Order: sequence, then C-alpha cells, then structure tokens
Amino acid sequence: MSKPNSKAPAKTVNIYCNKCQQQLFKYKKGGKGALVKCFKERIFKDYTTEPCTCPKCETVFAREMLIRGTPAYKMIGGKVWFK
Repeated sequence: MSKPNSKAPAKTVNIYCNKCQQQLFKYKKGGKGALVKCFKERIFKDYTTEPCTCPKCETVFAREMLIRGTPAYKMIGGKVWFK
C-alpha cells in the first residue's frame, strides 16, 4: 500500500478528550470524515505527557500502530472529539 500524502493538509483541528474535555492535540486533518487515526507526522502540537493517555483523567484514548508503514495513533471510538 502507499504511504499517506506527505504534504500536510491545510485544515487544523483541535482534538479533545470526551470524558474531561482536555485538549490533546492540534492536528492537520485531511478530509471531512470521522477521526479514525492520527498520523504522528501531522500532529502540529501535542498536549499529552505520555502517548495515547489523557493528561487530566488518565483515559487511554488511542493505540500506537503502523498504518501503511507510517507511525500513527488509532483512535478508540467515543474517547475523543474534534472541532
């Protein structure tokens, strides 16, 4: 399979924890669908202290994976929201 587009999208979204509303990332998201995965190279600003865990409520919101050969976070459904 091919790698994700190396040119980051222009649209930046804020990703929040669904439980405590703590901001987790500023992310350059492509497309207009649901947030299923976050490629690490597209994370603009990271507010977490340890990977995949909310710094405020300690909820695990994602899993680290390789998607198409690129490091990414695979989001757990219902744990995060974005705007």
